[in-house]
Amino acid sequence: MFGLKPLLPVCGCSVSSDLSSDVLVFGGKHRNRAVHGDVVVVELLPKSEWRGRTTSLTQGQGDEKNEDDESSAMPTGRVVGILQRNWRDYVVTFPTRDGTQNQSRNSQRILAIPWDRRIPKIRISTQQAEALQDHRVVVRMDSWESTSLYPNGHSVRVLGRAGELETEVQTILIENCIHVPPFSDAQLREMPLNSPEKPWKVDPVQVRRRRDLRATHLVFSIDPHGCEDVDDTLSVRRLGDGTLLELGVHIADVTHFVPEGSLTDMEARTRATTYYLADRRYDMLPAVLSSDLCSLLGGVDRYAMSVMWELDAQTLAVNKVWFGRTLIRSSYQLHYELAQALLNGEPAHVPELAQVASEDKDAKLAELTQALEMLTHIARHLRAQRDRGGALELEGVEVRAQLDEDRNITALVPRQPLEVHETVAECMIYANHWVARKIQESFPSQALLRRHPPPRQELFSQLVETAKAQGFSVDTRTNKALADSLDQAVDLQDPLVNRMLRMMATQAMSQAMYFSTGAQPQDQYYHYGLALDRYTHFTSPIRRYADIIVHRLLIAAIAMDTGAETCSHHIPEILSSFYRFIRPAAQRAQNLSMALFQCLYFKEKDPQTDPRCVADAIIYAIRDNGVLVFIPEYGVKGPVYLRNKEGQVVSVGPDGGCDWQSGSVRRHHDRISTESASGSATFRLFDHITVRISVQSSSCHADSLNLELIRNRPHGGLEAQRGGRGQLVQEVVQEAVRLVQEAQQREARPRLSKEEREFSQSRTPNLYSLLEEVRDPALFLPDSGLQHVNYG
Repeated sequence: MFGLKPLLPVCGCSVSSDLSSDVLVFGGKHRNRAVHGDVVVVELLPKSEWRGRTTSLTQGQGDEKNEDDESSAMPTGRVVGILQRNWRDYVVTFPTRDGTQNQSRNSQRILAIPWDRRIPKIRISTQQAEALQDHRVVVRMDSWESTSLYPNGHSVRVLGRAGELETEVQTILIENCIHVPPFSDAQLREMPLNSPEKPWKVDPVQVRRRRDLRATHLVFSIDPHGCEDVDDTLSVRRLGDGTLLELGVHIADVTHFVPEGSLTDMEARTRATTYYLADRRYDMLPAVLSSDLCSLLGGVDRYAMSVMWELDAQTLAVNKVWFGRTLIRSSYQLHYELAQALLNGEPAHVPELAQVASEDKDAKLAELTQALEMLTHIARHLRAQRDRGGALELEGVEVRAQLDEDRNITALVPRQPLEVHETVAECMIYANHWVARKIQESFPSQALLRRHPPPRQELFSQLVETAKAQGFSVDTRTNKALADSLDQAVDLQDPLVNRMLRMMATQAMSQAMYFSTGAQPQDQYYHYGLALDRYTHFTSPIRRYADIIVHRLLIAAIAMDTGAETCSHHIPEILSSFYRFIRPAAQRAQNLSMALFQCLYFKEKDPQTDPRCVADAIIYAIRDNGVLVFIPEYGVKGPVYLRNKEGQVVSVGPDGGCDWQSGSVRRHHDRISTESASGSATFRLFDHITVRISVQSSSCHADSLNLELIRNRPHGGLEAQRGGRGQLVQEVVQEAVRLVQEAQQREARPRLSKEEREFSQSRTPNLYSLLEEVRDPALFLPDSGLQHVNYG
């Protein structure tokens, strides 16, 4: 039994099997009417008929590649049976009058073109083809006769005109099987009331049952600017004579408002997650919970599930840990930039202190900053512990679409690296780890954990070969060896080299998965990326249903400590119902949404005159007819062709300018060269080139960005590049010197050491944001041959 999945979006697909590698199914004949997502039986072909993956860049996705453009042969087969059809709703476009189909516009049978290029054309019977051309239409497949090249289907509904924002957003949702209707009246009737006329109040019974932290703990949140669904808050304080510290992670107590088996619970289970797109989000829970009563907003009483550690102030060793339900009132709702400014000793406006008298403001500000510094100190210790165990520092690409009031995109903004990102991440990882320990010890056969298996070694081949071309040796035998190798693979002249290598390591990672502890031996619990023996998801119950399950397990485990009876939660059944599909779908939808807004950003700009359409790019992979590049400024990855459809090749002039001429291309493992009448030009891995960005429009599919080589030199020089550790550390050291000069003004509160200050910023997105579910709009784009996975 094999699950059909795409390998080559044009000419083939791959089927998972017990073999050590995938099986290539090449061409429509061998696909045998199987559609992406079907469960099929595959027969292996003789080895003499095996083929390889394409190693050429492809402009379109409709032509099969020649064998000359293929890599070494891999197991190849053909579909001989379809065990299960997994047809879904598909978005199609009717061809225009000048389409290539040989059919009358007045005919009733039209070959509609699916938005997803992996899906074959679908024959639709309709008399509305003329009116609906250039519209997106939802269709369903009905049958596929053995004598037909195409399946038959029928239209379901019209989404709107192709190219309009709402039409394209709905297309993304449907293509990822995301259905998020408004919450029903019956579900909303289960919600507590909270209005100016009838404000919600804390239940006195809950006050007696919970540990009340409102008067004893300084609780605060640190989130992206404008965050409404605040899952988590933090606290830290000294105990007794100062020899002990107490660290607290306080998570929204969603299960108090969402009883198991309620209508809201069943709807949350169906949605499984909150879907974050570039310009909107679709909540897993009704707004009265997600943005109000469950959200740990500042200045209001809220129910929480807390993990609190008593730590030795010197060694930070754990003396004891407490789990339980609490009542909190967050004093400060900070955003990342504000928290970092406070840590750096920079002038900062804290809204909660705006109306406080000046004599009290200084004291409160010092108290908050001291808490942030203690938190930072603890987080560095926690990270160092995981580093010693082999935790990986990986790289992704995170770019935010900046929108105006009308939701028009005004800029693509790379996320700025701040140490406070890492600080919050380490605290969340620590809480998830300790909760995993607790529920696994209480329910050895029923706990919901998350494991990350070691990647298959062959998936590291691109990383190893690319690093070797730069003179670096990457050891991938263990996570510790990989982490150490990446730390040493630093090009002092170009910090982007290390960043690209880490991105390749990220793409090689295997998929993390939820599991029931009874279904795996304990030696399989390990989380490779985080270097932890047990891990789960506890810290985001507002936006992820897995965390709600874990909260219920933790509550049951706490009850067991008091001798109370508990009930099971049927973890395997829940896992099989949605986790294997919903989580990747949510990230795909987010990536497609960000890609849509990237195209919208460039679509209205003239690539020939607008300087924003010209950018520096770094080469990270070589193909037969071009290179793959990464543009740090916009977080874009894509192909740059060195040979076009007409067979012309890029010719480079004395000033580095490029044009097309007749010639040839020669590929090597670490470089590619072009030969023309003007001479030869060589493009090597990690070379910086200048590209022009334009939008390639499509009436039937999603628009895409086109990258054109215009200069075989960096755009603006390497000194203009940002995001590298070399320049970053230099800037931070300069900041540290300034802080030392101001130290006399800050003797009243503890200071971070100079050594700590030198690392007050780090790469972004941090490991936790890579491992967690995507929360805010971010772009993690795969290259043409690798599938990026989220494995937290």
